[in-house]
Amino acid sequence: MTRAVVIAERPALVYVAESAIHGLGLFAQIAIACGTRIGFYAGQETSEDGAHVLWVQDQPGGPWLGYDGSNEMRFVNHSREPNCYLDGRELYADRDIDRDEELTIDYGEWFDPRES
Repeated sequence: MTRAVVIAERPALVYVAESAIHGLGLFAQIAIACGTRIGFYAGQETSEDGAHVLWVQDQPGGPWLGYDGSNEMRFVNHSREPNCYLDGRELYADRDIDRDEELTIDYGEWFDPRES
């Protein structure tokens, strides 16, 4: 006898909307607890920089790999006081996040928001 496995979908954690920071942003659909895995930065590997390219190192000292964002995670904007962080291509809540609060990460010291 074959048994079907039913996997319940978790409620959508995020949505994309107009941002006060820049263009479109990623927002919390529901309250998100600190440490929650929010999502995966999906995209094709690329060697070209762009507005939605995420650069990561799979291991310290390893080569930088670029991924051209293809899902809603590409809309995470920059903040020097972020509420999220990336572990590789996985986005996590760095503190409790309120419903409708914009999700942000620190793009790094090299990032100049005046150039975006």
